[in-house]
Amino acid sequence: KDKGEDESKEEDSCSQQNRASRRKNYQRKNSGGKKAGEEGSRQRERGKKAPTKDQKESENKEKKTNKKAKEGENKQKKDRRTSTSSASSNSSDEESLAEEELAMLMEQVEQKKKLISTMRNKPWRMVKKLSVLREAQAFVEKFEGALGKGKGKKFYAYKMMMAKKWVKFKRDFDNFKTQCIPWEMKIKEVESHFGSSVASYFIFLRWMYGVNLVLFGLIFGLVIIPEVLMGMPYGSMPRKTVPRAEQATAMDFSVLWDFEGYIKYSALFYGYYNNQRTIGWLKYRLPMAYFMVGVSVFGYSLMVVIRSMARNANESTADGDDDNFIFSWKMFTSWDYLIGNPETADNKFASITTSFKESIVDEQESNKDENIHLRRFLRVLANVLIICCLCGSGYLIYFVVKRSQTFSKMQNAGWYERNEVEIVMSLLGMFCPPLFETIAALENYHPRIGLKWQLGRIFALFLGNLYTFLLALMDDVNEKLAEEDVVKNITHWTLLGHHNSSAGNGSTATPPPLDPADVPRGPCWETTVGIEFVRLTVSDILVTYITILVGDFVRACFVRFVNYCWCWDLEAGFPSYAEFDISGNVLGLVFNQGMIWMGSFYAPGLVGINVLRLLTSMYFQCWAVMSSNVPHERVFKASKSNNFYMGLLLLILFLSLLPVAYTIMSLPPSFDCGPFSGKKRMYEVIQETIELDFPLFVAKIFSYVANPGLIIPAILLMVLAIYYLNAVAEAYQRANAELKKKMQMQREEEKNKRNNKASTNPMLQDLEDLLTPSTKSERHPKQAEDKKRESPNRTGPAGKGGKAAALDGIPRTAGRGAAFTLPPHAFVTRPPTLGVRAPYPGQPRPRGHLPGPVPGRGRGQPPY
Repeated sequence: KDKGEDESKEEDSCSQQNRASRRKNYQRKNSGGKKAGEEGSRQRERGKKAPTKDQKESENKEKKTNKKAKEGENKQKKDRRTSTSSASSNSSDEESLAEEELAMLMEQVEQKKKLISTMRNKPWRMVKKLSVLREAQAFVEKFEGALGKGKGKKFYAYKMMMAKKWVKFKRDFDNFKTQCIPWEMKIKEVESHFGSSVASYFIFLRWMYGVNLVLFGLIFGLVIIPEVLMGMPYGSMPRKTVPRAEQATAMDFSVLWDFEGYIKYSALFYGYYNNQRTIGWLKYRLPMAYFMVGVSVFGYSLMVVIRSMARNANESTADGDDDNFIFSWKMFTSWDYLIGNPETADNKFASITTSFKESIVDEQESNKDENIHLRRFLRVLANVLIICCLCGSGYLIYFVVKRSQTFSKMQNAGWYERNEVEIVMSLLGMFCPPLFETIAALENYHPRIGLKWQLGRIFALFLGNLYTFLLALMDDVNEKLAEEDVVKNITHWTLLGHHNSSAGNGSTATPPPLDPADVPRGPCWETTVGIEFVRLTVSDILVTYITILVGDFVRACFVRFVNYCWCWDLEAGFPSYAEFDISGNVLGLVFNQGMIWMGSFYAPGLVGINVLRLLTSMYFQCWAVMSSNVPHERVFKASKSNNFYMGLLLLILFLSLLPVAYTIMSLPPSFDCGPFSGKKRMYEVIQETIELDFPLFVAKIFSYVANPGLIIPAILLMVLAIYYLNAVAEAYQRANAELKKKMQMQREEEKNKRNNKASTNPMLQDLEDLLTPSTKSERHPKQAEDKKRESPNRTGPAGKGGKAAALDGIPRTAGRGAAFTLPPHAFVTRPPTLGVRAPYPGQPRPRGHLPGPVPGRGRGQPPY
């Protein structure tokens, strides 16, 4: 800055001097002209009055004055020229100074730009980086636009301003897009405090919320709203009316809590929908829409899950190989840079240290012998105990469901009797996983293998409980189907008796309609199944929230406030703060989604309940994690477990599809409720639509397609295609593994070559130092060419024994495994000649003559 101020002051002083010199010249010129004019006028006046002699004298004087004036003008012109030359020299100096300054500014601006671009690589502290970065940015913003001139300068300044505004707009738009992602900031906050493993659960929860939101849009927009807007209103028909015997208690909280009363006869369940083929002025085909939406729920879910698995598989291929450079990968890639909490950072540091210790122990114990028989016995015992627990939980659920059928027939059943199934299933899901973890301590598996075994056992527990529940429900459904035949006859005779009684009075008018509340009803087994699934979902929500409140929040409050007056350290010892159970929560989400997939066909409103559950779970569990949980002692990245969770979700999707497909294809629908009433099977709605709404050739095509003779070959073709693609994928994997092995072998060979070269170079140098100067001076490029020409013609044991028989002029003895033979030492008395020496023993003699004017000499060699 001081230099710039001095230069500016010098420029101002130079400009002031030039201005002062111009003013003086101008004043001299004006003063000279005025004097000359005044003298001329005086002389003219005198000449008019004086005689002739005086006139002559005046003329002479005028001539002299004219000469003086011309001389003065010449002097002024010279002064002007000198002044203009000095001004031009000063201006040229100023221009050269300005050009030098601009060049310096450009260099400084470029240096500052390079500094800004390479600031991340500087080994400085963050405070110094920030200060230097701010100074460099301010310098570039101040002087970058000053490098232009005139219009170019303005255009450059405008262009720079627009570029900055565009960068700011893109940054703001990216921030806006990030803020538009649901719960992105909450998940980032959790990730910064607890690591990416805990955040993976909330990302999975958000993904499940998106899937359920799409499913809710399908069901709500294509099934529920058309029925509510265009269907028959409530009370117009028996299936949409509460029976007369239940109307007194239809609005009680205890009844509504069990999803009976008015909730049972609402659009939430299957039995509310009418079986009219078309409804409303749009002629909307509701039964067909109900069937197609139920099928599309599974189709869309299958497509989304497989797509997510494929994306995760593509991302996982970019990860490094864990088998090579284990310690290097752990050293340079183990840290999670999203951690922002000091406690989590300390835990992550301890986790990395522990992983190093585990890797060292694994390397040491890989060669140790252990008691294999004892280990096998303990693992078999642990598996037997866990299988017993699974069988016991399945039997308990089956027993409770059977008891619930007897409780449902009782008039004054209590709250526990009505909700016994849900309570038992929730308690089993709460206490069995810790029991499995305790039993798994006998197996002494590696932590990764033990985690997979634990997840598989919990999955088997939930799946066994769910299918046991379904089998018990199937028994209940069969009983209700047997009951429907009796109720169907009673309903028929009731309607016929009402018609005969009104016609038997002799009146010709139409009989008054029977009140829908008085018509006998069937059991409507579809609605019963839907109610059971809704109860399970609601009870699972309540148990999850109560567990979080009691097990996390109350426990954290107790540890926090009672630790000051307790006998031991509650934070470090028992009970301490709770950790977030990632695997248990993810499996809970997976099985809850399986219940939604199975129950949505019988209760269309179940998807809406699940959307509300996921929405509240996001806020509630985020609050619980941030307020009541502590980071894990071993923080792991969760990128490699996403596909495992997706695989479990795909499996539960397939297993939840089986019961729904069985009911659609095998069981007859209820006769007085639901959109498929009056048909033998639910899938007949497709045949009816094809026959009545499509041309005949389309019906023929569908009949041919539905022929088992085509379906079975198509299934076989799909199985063969899957087998072929799987074989191709395995072949690619094997080829990839072989290529990796070859690359590793090539790296090892290159490494060995470098090591051998580094070890042999000192030995060769020592041998060269032992050689005489005469042998060292014999190396000549022409002789080297001759040796190259002679080397292909070498025969005999010397030529076959080693291709480096004369390496750098060092003689070797003939034969395989020949050793170095040093030449005898001799005193050098004269400079070495350039002639061709005789070969050492063991070297082949040259054949023929070398090219040149004299035999034995090279071309152009002087004759000695």
